[in-house]
This record gives sequence, C-alpha cells and structure tokens, in this order.
Amino acid sequence: QVQLVESGGGLVQAGGSLRLSCAASGRTFSTTAMGWFRQTPGKEREFVAAISLSTTNTGYGDSVKGRFTISRDKAKYTVYLQMNSLKPEDTAVYYCAARNGGSAYSYSQLSREYNSWGQGTQVTISS
Repeated sequence: QVQLVESGGGLVQAGGSLRLSCAASGRTFSTTAMGWFRQTPGKEREFVAAISLSTTNTGYGDSVKGRFTISRDKAKYTVYLQMNSLKPEDTAVYYCAARNGGSAYSYSQLSREYNSWGQGTQVTISS
C-alpha cells in the first residue's frame, strides 16, 4: 500500500500561482506513474496532469496545458504541480494519485488506472 499526502493548496487571486506537493510513502518501490486529478461538487473527477516514473513523459488536461507543470523528485518520492495563471474555474479539490506497476515510461489520464489516492487539497481561486 502506498500512502499519499498532498499539501500546498489554498486561496489565491486569479492570475496567481500555487505549487502543490504530494509525498508518497509505504510500498513506493512498485509505484510508476503519478498524477493529479481535480473534482468539484457534482462533477466527475477530471484529469489534470501525470508523469511517468522515468519523468520523460508527461501529459496534461486540455484546460491546464501551458499553465500547469508537473514534475517529480524520485529520490524524495514526491510529485509537484506548479500552477500558474490560475483562473476561478481551477477551483477544486486536487487529488494526487499513484499507479502500481506498468511501464516506467507511461502514464494514464484515466483515474481507474491509479491504485492509490491522497486525501485531497482544496484550491480556491478568487476573481
């Protein structure tokens, strides 16, 4: 079992920046891809970004491309999400996710392919 703990959420004005962190612990040796998803009340969980274990491959949801950057510190078992040019529509609970097994060079945009989830961190963008 992998435990994930997110941090870095908060309240910022539109146009501002936030950096989310997700620290993994436990059976991290089997973790390959890691990703970020977000969810607002009444909506399905939305893919935000993901990164492969190799860190050579990354993917982003259409709504965040060019504004968000995902990165990974393998030595610290930590993944980051740098969020710039934030918009009110970015307001959501952001969840970190980890996938066990699979290729070290791939990631997924599908939430069902991730095995472990963090508790979520609230991000609120004011207009």
